[in-house]
Amino acid sequence: MNAFSSFLLGLVQGVAEFLPISSSGHLSIAQNLLHIDAEVPEFFDVLLHLGTLGAVFVAYWKDIKDMIAEFFRGIGDLAHRSTPKPLPPARRLILLIILGTLPLFAVLPIKDKVLGLSNNMLFIGGALIVTGFLLFASDRVKKGRKNERTASLLDAVAVGVSQAVATVPGISRSGMTITSGCFVGFDRKFAVRFSFLLSIPAVLGANILSLKDAVEAGVDWSQVPVYLIGVATAAVSGYLCIGLLRRIANKGKFGAFAYYCWAVGLLTIVVQLIK
Repeated sequence: MNAFSSFLLGLVQGVAEFLPISSSGHLSIAQNLLHIDAEVPEFFDVLLHLGTLGAVFVAYWKDIKDMIAEFFRGIGDLAHRSTPKPLPPARRLILLIILGTLPLFAVLPIKDKVLGLSNNMLFIGGALIVTGFLLFASDRVKKGRKNERTASLLDAVAVGVSQAVATVPGISRSGMTITSGCFVGFDRKFAVRFSFLLSIPAVLGANILSLKDAVEAGVDWSQVPVYLIGVATAAVSGYLCIGLLRRIANKGKFGAFAYYCWAVGLLTIVVQLIK
């Protein structure tokens, strides 16, 4: 791992994590193009995801702060056996995020098999094409109006199932959760907001599980300064891409990314077949 590889992989992570084009798929493709024969160090992968998680915290700090405050108010209400009706929006958002996170537990028993698909470029190319079709369809769905006040618990579970499916390399997590949010009738702005807030427990949980394996695999501490280049790149590019996707949500043009996913998916398949 050199500084340029770290920067490039950080850029790919930051851009592809939030734009609906699959970070896992693009990281695998980037490794293939860079001819990185060895796997990217697990510790570096954990750090990259923490970098993009930091971008979510900065971009949505107001929502996160309100949810933290409402969480403790909720504990106080439970202690006094007095729950306000209707629930405050921030407290209801916490409940929706918890329900949306639960389907990920179904993936844990097959986690290693799912991760193993990252070495199959043909599969990743096909998965990117599937992502493109979902994005294309999302622009043709009637615009919804649901938000944290009106979204049902079943809506949150449906989006959570799509997030679990998106653990497959090449399937975009943000693409799946945003489009599924549109399909269940979320307002487009809320679909984007809910997608990114839903990523917080998912990324934290995945990194907690991965950190133990990363430490056991060994950490080359001399490489940490190089790793930090990638982390900083992932955080800054991720924050900028969140802002871009927010603006795109206002216009409802998620399907514009479909053409990119189709092109990259087809190119990946073609390159792999002629190698």
